[in-house]
Amino acid sequence: MATSQGGYPPQGYPQQDQYESIEGGQYGQQEQPTYNEEAIPPPSQSIQPTGAKKKRAYAGQAYELGAGANVGQPGQQQGGQTGAQPSPYGAAGYGQQQQPQMGYQQPSYPDQGATPAPGSAQGYGQPQYGAGGYQPPDQGYPAHGASPMLQGGVGGVTQQLGQMGLGAGQQQPPPGGAPLRLNQLYPTDLQNQPFNVTELDLPPPPIILPPNSSATPSPNANCPPKYVRSTLNAVPTTNSLLKKSRLPFALVIQPYAALHDSEDPVPVASDQVIARCRRCRTYINPFVSFLDHGHRWRCNMCNLTNDVPQSFDWDVAQQKSVDRWQRPELNYSVMEFVAPQEYMVRPPQPLVYYFLFDVSYASIQNGLLATAARCILESLDRIPNADRRTRVGFMCVDSSLHYFSIPPDDVENGETKMLLVSDLDEPFLPTPEDLLVNLSSARQNIERFLSKLQEMFQNSQNASSALGPALRAGHKLISPVGGKMCVLTSTLPNPGHGALTPRENKQVLGTSKEGGLLQTQNSFYKSFAVECSKNQVSVDMFLFSSQYQDVASLSNLPRYTGGQTYFYPAWNAGRAEDAVKFATEFSDYLSAEIALEAVLRVRATTGLRMSAFYGNFFNRSSDLCAFPAFPRDQAYVVEVAIDESLTKQFICLQAGVLHTTCNGERRIRVMTLSLPTTQTLADVYASADQQAIAMYYSHKAVERALGGSLDGARDMLQQKVIELLQTYKKELAGGNMGGGGLQFPSNLRGIPILFLGLIKNLGLRKSAQIPSDLRSAALCLLSTLPLPLLMQYIYPRLYSLHDMPDSAGVPDPQTGEMVMPPAVNLSSERLVPYGLYLIDDGQTQFVWLGRDAVPALVHDVFGVDDKTQVKQGKGSIPDLENEFNERIRAVVEKSRDHRAKGTGSIVVPPLYVIREDGEPSLKLWAQTLLVEDRADQGVGLMQWMGVLREKVVQ
Repeated sequence: MATSQGGYPPQGYPQQDQYESIEGGQYGQQEQPTYNEEAIPPPSQSIQPTGAKKKRAYAGQAYELGAGANVGQPGQQQGGQTGAQPSPYGAAGYGQQQQPQMGYQQPSYPDQGATPAPGSAQGYGQPQYGAGGYQPPDQGYPAHGASPMLQGGVGGVTQQLGQMGLGAGQQQPPPGGAPLRLNQLYPTDLQNQPFNVTELDLPPPPIILPPNSSATPSPNANCPPKYVRSTLNAVPTTNSLLKKSRLPFALVIQPYAALHDSEDPVPVASDQVIARCRRCRTYINPFVSFLDHGHRWRCNMCNLTNDVPQSFDWDVAQQKSVDRWQRPELNYSVMEFVAPQEYMVRPPQPLVYYFLFDVSYASIQNGLLATAARCILESLDRIPNADRRTRVGFMCVDSSLHYFSIPPDDVENGETKMLLVSDLDEPFLPTPEDLLVNLSSARQNIERFLSKLQEMFQNSQNASSALGPALRAGHKLISPVGGKMCVLTSTLPNPGHGALTPRENKQVLGTSKEGGLLQTQNSFYKSFAVECSKNQVSVDMFLFSSQYQDVASLSNLPRYTGGQTYFYPAWNAGRAEDAVKFATEFSDYLSAEIALEAVLRVRATTGLRMSAFYGNFFNRSSDLCAFPAFPRDQAYVVEVAIDESLTKQFICLQAGVLHTTCNGERRIRVMTLSLPTTQTLADVYASADQQAIAMYYSHKAVERALGGSLDGARDMLQQKVIELLQTYKKELAGGNMGGGGLQFPSNLRGIPILFLGLIKNLGLRKSAQIPSDLRSAALCLLSTLPLPLLMQYIYPRLYSLHDMPDSAGVPDPQTGEMVMPPAVNLSSERLVPYGLYLIDDGQTQFVWLGRDAVPALVHDVFGVDDKTQVKQGKGSIPDLENEFNERIRAVVEKSRDHRAKGTGSIVVPPLYVIREDGEPSLKLWAQTLLVEDRADQGVGLMQWMGVLREKVVQ
């Protein structure tokens, strides 16, 4: 079958034979020692529970009922062999028509002659992006409902064009007279072809650029979506067309895809030769063109012609000429320059951590002080300190400020002194030195101090926390240098500047007045945060209160200083799971290679303008975002406006982050994205990226919730989906609803479910049961999480464990990666009463045990004979010596693997074990993650689609 050029081949999803396997070792309603030979042929292999190596099933009836999420379909032979190919999604799923699978092919460059492949970058020996980088997708989007003409006609003409892939999801047709064809529009019916969770794993629509758009034939010439992702992969040429589409044009920017450089290396140009446009200051990149025998280059943003620097083709260190076509800036869209002297206002600042401990009664009682001190002590070797300039300082706060003067190790009889300041109105520094000390030169004294810190306050009965004055004092101390203030507190700030009062009012929750609880109670937290940003001071908040702590006010400090709010409700070190979670996360937090004194600016082709910025930073001018410290685990959204008509076949956008590394080196990370332009609405819709659009509206909804009301945020999201469906119906479906369903392009099929997930998320859900602290913390996540984690937070992952295929929970023989069971839709219809499930939203994990689980399953997973003995609540899966238990634990662990998702995160989700017939509150909590069900005051998926259809048909 032909594929349409550059589009989504008209095909079903991959046939997941390996997932359909119902080989032995699965669990169901009752244990049966042998298989029903007539119904189920014996499997070739089975899970071997503890004891004798005998093949047995925990319940043949589960297969006969066909009720398990992973049960094979009719026509499939057991043991993973297929006869007639089944649909991987069951009777109501997709893939009913059998279609060939088509993958992308590596591009060929017929006109490039024998130019060496720049991917090797021989002159620089630089790595590819990440560990293998962004892989082109194996399959395109399905063409459900695509007309025969689309499937055969257009597709046949452009088959060979569509199969030319260029590296990171970018495709280039061969040179010649053929016009550039962009992604094709494949209409689908949202109601008659239900959404399947696997659609969220599809890559964004490919970027199809004209032939020879880039200066070199490098497969890495265009930016991979894990760094910069556009909501539109074909850009309207005019603002009126963009308005007509009702789609947003915005970039999702995640400059770092890991906490450590070694996990995600990018090429570095270390010779300090930086070629930039004289007029618009764009950095030279793969999309510039060279003129005048290579002596000049034309800027791809503003068209100005610039001179090529004399040293561009010369290696100063080795005193010899180099091949410019091997330079990383012409081959890689994501790379770093080592900045020369003129990029520094002052010498690169050292890494500074100032720890601010709350030592009030609450922090002593819940074990926060002891746990935090021990964790820092054990993590001193992990704190980046390659240049041996890293400095640390410590302050404790209750109703007074406790400074600590730590002398260097070489001072004889050097004892750490505690200096008490009780004047909270004008806190002063009691000594000019030793309050910030070099980690290397005072290492032994720092260790001695941390090991004794808990003893100093263990008998404290002081319930006050003068956090505001402590923040001002810490700022005064580190502002001459800049750095990170790390605040760990369990108490609502009460005396002095920034004092807060409990304002939680359960009568207001779920009403129109609830929005007031999400806004700042005291203006100090905004004004002080802006002051911090000016002086390169970033603030991170670790909040541990078991009572109201006003996360809404305190989260302003990280929001405007490039920090993050980490919330641990009802945390107690006495629970091993709580202590381990915080210690693991805090240690990873300390080890992350953050950037310092950073600024982010996005430049674009003439006619485009950056109009709005979303994320945790301070917007210093119209287009400059300031980050005193640049974190590794956040993403940002930048909205793009079209001011003038675009005349080029493709446009370019370039994000640059000027920063100081942890090792005291000034660098510029440059990310260049090129996108084709179009004059037709169909191209715009066919190239829209549903995940990037959902992320953009996540930030818009948070802005609306914090600045207005939760009702307004939810209404905005619903109205937006209706608007998009109406626009598509009117402009592209000819006003025809096609058999009474809801028509939408296949690449945007996830939009209604993602928006429903957003509306039902903890941060935005209509409910009278959500404390404002939990809601505020959720809003912080909705506005900072990198895209892969945000998608999981909006639409969590549900895995069926009792009947998972034999390949799940063991490493793949080819890749070594742990194989996960197939995800299933978030509906209680997918939960059978004898099942075992994992629900994971990236922040919390739930293991759900059905009320009819058989004793064999309970014994193999939890090591007890009766399910009533299974410990409910926060805990872990016990470590038992049987294969099924090992596989379950491997799946739970793999589900937490942020690195495999292409992003950095310190979060270790806590695990809750839930029995369906057990604790009602735990069960209800887990059920709120089932987005497609009715819960609390929310609608189910069927109702939601009905509401949308009703509004669209009007």
